[in-house]
Amino acid sequence: MSELKDRIYGVRVVGIDLSGPANTKETALVWGTPQGAALHYSGHKLQATDLEILSVVQQQRALGPVVVGLDAPLSYEPGGGMRAGDSALQKKLIAVGMHPGSVMAPTMTKMCYLTLRGISVVRMLAGVKGKNPIKIVEVHPGGAMSLGGAPVHDVKGMKSDPGARSRLRIWLESQEMRRLPLDVSLNDHVLAAAACALATWRWKDGRSNWLHAAELPHHPFDFAC
Repeated sequence: MSELKDRIYGVRVVGIDLSGPANTKETALVWGTPQGAALHYSGHKLQATDLEILSVVQQQRALGPVVVGLDAPLSYEPGGGMRAGDSALQKKLIAVGMHPGSVMAPTMTKMCYLTLRGISVVRMLAGVKGKNPIKIVEVHPGGAMSLGGAPVHDVKGMKSDPGARSRLRIWLESQEMRRLPLDVSLNDHVLAAAACALATWRWKDGRSNWLHAAELPHHPFDFAC
């Protein structure tokens, strides 16, 4: 009975691997419910528009409070360049063997449209009223995996290597993500969204591998792996 109550009334976790506003086919969501010491997969969606993101979050919100983690900059540094959190995370990731380019300044040419969409999406989510709260955190799926002990060569090869994705899906299961279907590993964006969900769940429970706290007024969201 308590497990059923958790499924109906418990916190819902949504991880989002966001892409730029002109490339929504690469936006993926994975959502699930914490049950005891595990996060149970509930569903995923690929090629999500802003309104489809809102729809998924609202569906989950109807069942309980929601924690949303987005892999996208949700703020930028006044004057441009790296935020303090970006610089700190980049150093941590380089130390475990990740490429420096795995973290980039939100205002870089390659990143600015993603930053724009990230800020727009969180404004949309925050603006919709409802009985259950929505909490938002910025996450980094590559950081969540590599700093959590996943093989760095698999994290670096996730986009191009099906074998790396398959091994990372198994690694996610070892991190207490339950019921992940095999097709999660068929697409790198869906797999990244699953890692976003893992980072979001751990942040919710105060178990992040790495955390840079929000710094008001310019950076209103925690940044976590």
